[in-house]
Order: sequence, then structure tokens, then C-alpha cells
Amino acid sequence: MSDRFDCGECKESLYGRKYIQVEDVPHCIPCYDRLYANTCQECKELIAHNARELFYEDRHYHEHCFRCFRCDRSLADEPFTSQEEALLCNDCYCNEFSSKCVACDKTVMPGSKKLEYEGSAWHENCFVCHGCEKPIGAQSFIPDKDHYYCVPCYEGRFAPRCSHCKKALATGGVSYKDETWHKECFVCTGCKIPLAGQPFTSQGDTPYCVKCFSSIYAQKCASCNSPITGFGEGKYISFQDRQWHQPCFKCSRCSVSLVGAGFFPDRDQILCGDCNNNQEDQ
Repeated sequence: MSDRFDCGECKESLYGRKYIQVEDVPHCIPCYDRLYANTCQECKELIAHNARELFYEDRHYHEHCFRCFRCDRSLADEPFTSQEEALLCNDCYCNEFSSKCVACDKTVMPGSKKLEYEGSAWHENCFVCHGCEKPIGAQSFIPDKDHYYCVPCYEGRFAPRCSHCKKALATGGVSYKDETWHKECFVCTGCKIPLAGQPFTSQGDTPYCVKCFSSIYAQKCASCNSPITGFGEGKYISFQDRQWHQPCFKCSRCSVSLVGAGFFPDRDQILCGDCNNNQEDQ
């Protein structure tokens, strides 16, 4: 009597039949598929032992079920990606999720170089200066309405010119009497210190810092001999050919303030009413 050769699961004879051995135990084909075959993620049917099986992120597919969710194209030998568990070919993924170049209206493919600005995207070679039409790349640029310019083109076309050095002002600067300067060019005519951000005045069209203007042009106080300027304690009293700072305008004898009061000139002095009366009584 010959030895039996049966399926380890259903015990049916395997003589003359195909079988698959698992851990030294033979299985008939139906039992093997039922016990060990994976279920296709797409059609939910078993993937038979003789079918080509594709595997992706713990999911199993028949070869004919491994297809693009959008266009139904086979992904068996194609690059693909996954979006919320849906498989997409590269073309469908790019059309749906990739940026489009605002210059040529073509898709900016993943991994390709692109430039983005205020929510818009360009292929690197499509982002060009509106003036010279050369790619801007990683260089600085200046937007103007719906156009973009490299710095040299923008300065040549639109930027105002500094009144002093005649070079373009790309950003910032100082405006005074309808003219513009670079901050470093707008300086005191006397001592040459920069005037941007600090008080200054002018003589005609010529700007001066307070110190230089005071020493060159300001009237001197008849009492303290310091310049009278329009800055700080700038109020003053003028009488005949003399001027006083308001705090300095006081009686030469008793030092009472004469601001808003009557006074009497006495040669180089000014007197309040009381001191003048006392002088007349002597």
C-alpha cells in the first residue's frame, strides 16, 4: 500500500494535482488561496496565487486593480502618489494639486525649480523682468502693478533721483521742498552731519542743522547773548534793534519778568515801572 499524500487542510489527495507547501505542509490550491491569499484593496476579492500582486503601504492590489483614481490609467509600471489613500498618476496629481505658472499657464511639476510671490507661482525661467525680459531668479526685484522689474531696470525707469548725487533712490530717502535725497546725502550745509530724523532749518533753499544756523544767521539775545532760534524756547521779544529770549526779557535791576507788562528803556537797560519810578525819584 502506497503512502498518502494529502492536503494539510482539506485532507484531499494531492496526487496528480498542483499544490503549494507552507512550512513543510502541502496545501491544495483552493485551500492555499483561502488561507494565505491577500484581499485586493480595490475589488475586495482574493488575489490568487498565480496572479501578479502589487503592494503599497500595507495594501494589496491585483495588477489590473492598481490604477489611477482619476483617469483609471494603470499604475503598475508608472510613477504615482497617494492623496488621502487615493492613488493618482503624476499627471492627475499635478493637474489637481500642483501650482500653475501664471506666465505660461503650465503645471509647475513637483521637484522643479519655481518662484512664489503673494500666492502666485512661476517656473524659474518664466519669472522675468518686464523691462529687460531676463530671468530674475534669486535676485532682488521690485513689483509695479502687475509687472516685476529687476533693480537696475526699475531704477532706470521709475526711481526718483537724489538732488545731491543724482543717483536713483530705490527705497526710502528724504523729501524736502519738492526734491528728494538719499538720507546720507541730505546733510547740513555747514558741518555736513546728516539731517534726516532731526530738527533742521534753511536759509533760502540751503538746509542747516540748528547749531550751524544759530551760529551763522540767528539774532543774539540782548541779555544772555545766546542765539535766538525757532526751536525749543523759540519765543522772543523784539524792541527797536534788540531781541530777547522770552525768559530773558526782565527788568535789568530787579529781574522781574517784563513779558506782557509795560517797560521803560534806559540806554542799554530795560526797567519795570517800579524801578523806573524809583530812578526818577532819586
